[in-house]
Amino acid sequence: MSNQDLLPPNARPLERALASVASRITGVPTPLLTLWNPDTCPTELLPWLAWTMGLQAWKPYWSEQIKRERIRQAAEIHRRRGTRRSVQRVVESFGAGVAMREWWEIDPPGQPHTFELFMTVRADNNAAQLQEDIVHEVNRVKPVRSHFTLVTGITAEGGLGLYGAARPTIYRRIQTQE
Repeated sequence: MSNQDLLPPNARPLERALASVASRITGVPTPLLTLWNPDTCPTELLPWLAWTMGLQAWKPYWSEQIKRERIRQAAEIHRRRGTRRSVQRVVESFGAGVAMREWWEIDPPGQPHTFELFMTVRADNNAAQLQEDIVHEVNRVKPVRSHFTLVTGITAEGGLGLYGAARPTIYRRIQTQE
């Protein structure tokens, strides 16, 4: 059924012309399932997909893998904003490992509404640039009344001959307050 068939018998010539144009436009293929999927969306369209998913930050120096993971996690992060799980997902979306300890999990208990964030970033992920982005995003999704201490680490892998491997990790403690 075309748009021409939907017009009433007393349609004017301009209305018939518009219906004709509209029927040609509907023939243009639009791969919506491909465009709305962060795994199959073309790289050049990722910023627009991120915008539609409500991502607040988008940096050109992020790797394509991080960009796609940030888009993939966006809905769940927004849904759980202000919770422990949203903070963990934000850090994980950057490809970093994370562990959290809230004030009541420390012995003796710490100051109320504080938590420690232990984060490990791989050395190949632009760790220095990503750390600032991660802290900014954690501040955006954490509970507003909470403050945190960040302990960061960089993990590097290397081989020692054929029989062993080394995994050094470097940690640094950073106090953040707003």
